[in-house]
Amino acid sequence: MFFLDKPYISDILIKTVKENNYPVVRTTIAEELIKEEKINFLEPEEAVRFAKENPHTRVYTNSENSIAWIAENLSFTGLPEKINIFKDKIRFRELIKDIYPDFVYKAININDIAGYTPSESDYPFVIKPAVGFFSLGVYIVHNKEQWKIAQKELAYKNLQSFYPKEVIDGSMFIIEEYIEGEEYAVDCYFDENGNVVILDILHHMFSSGTDTSDRVYYTSTKVIQQNIENITIFLSELGKRAGLTQFPAHVELRIGDNGKIAPIEVNPLRFGGWCTTADLTLHAYGFNPYVYFMENKKPDWEKIFREKEGKLYSIIILNNNSGIPESKIKGFDIDLFKSDMENLLEFRELDIHKYPVFGFAFAETSENNKKELTDILISDLKRYVIQK
Repeated sequence: MFFLDKPYISDILIKTVKENNYPVVRTTIAEELIKEEKINFLEPEEAVRFAKENPHTRVYTNSENSIAWIAENLSFTGLPEKINIFKDKIRFRELIKDIYPDFVYKAININDIAGYTPSESDYPFVIKPAVGFFSLGVYIVHNKEQWKIAQKELAYKNLQSFYPKEVIDGSMFIIEEYIEGEEYAVDCYFDENGNVVILDILHHMFSSGTDTSDRVYYTSTKVIQQNIENITIFLSELGKRAGLTQFPAHVELRIGDNGKIAPIEVNPLRFGGWCTTADLTLHAYGFNPYVYFMENKKPDWEKIFREKEGKLYSIIILNNNSGIPESKIKGFDIDLFKSDMENLLEFRELDIHKYPVFGFAFAETSENNKKELTDILISDLKRYVIQK
């Protein structure tokens, strides 16, 4: 059963639910965004009845905007409780506290941030909304000067944006120690027996030690081969603690030089936001993660490793860091951007006046051409901005 909501539903996801006749809960927003006659819509009351009569129903949502409806109407499934474990980062830290007994964190109200003075031993640390999304309100703080900047910016930011409170809540924050290591994003699901199935692993690239942006994620056979065993062991333990079965998730974590995994967060009932990571997996490896979750299928990684060597597959999130105000921007030069890429697989253009990004690019790059990704990682994108 699918819950489809704003801000974005990809053509790939729409095609998937249509061709497989997967039930979609009918809402005004879902009808508005899909506009397809042959979707297997379930009326909301019918969806509740269906879930009661079919307790092993698999639930997927493309957007955490649906969490409020699930919490209100599907409490008998146990899903709201599991969602809350992960959406509340403070509660999530409590879940894994005994695995990481030395990990330092604390909750802080937005109103207390201006007067909070960290001790010298607290640096470096990360501050972020206890309930958050899309790297909004996230700061890596290495010293007092950076903390002063973060305090000022958090005092003036409206983190609520166009997301509901269940997706991002700007009232409570968590301060936690900075986790060293390379960052990865993982799409997975837990089957009916609680076994974890890895659907993709992406390396999150950063331009510096203070960068918290989501500009570039890439996957490759090397990224998966080097990390799948370690990540599977970790997620199996996590799933056991939370009692996860028939449950999709998008997990963010860091892996240190010693191979130890330190979790950042778990995003419940979905893969990467804005239909990004799951759709990239289809582009890159030829299988559909939505179908694999719904039908309990597992990727044949050994076959994929043989067939997809030497390529990097990336998601490029084109946020407006040009310094040009949105009010003075007419558009984004997609053709010029495409000409700068080795193989642009897909470009999803968004209205910069409505959303915080110009769009999402999906690209294939040769391993020996990784500079292509590092160049766009540090680009201010002015080259592509069409001004009014």
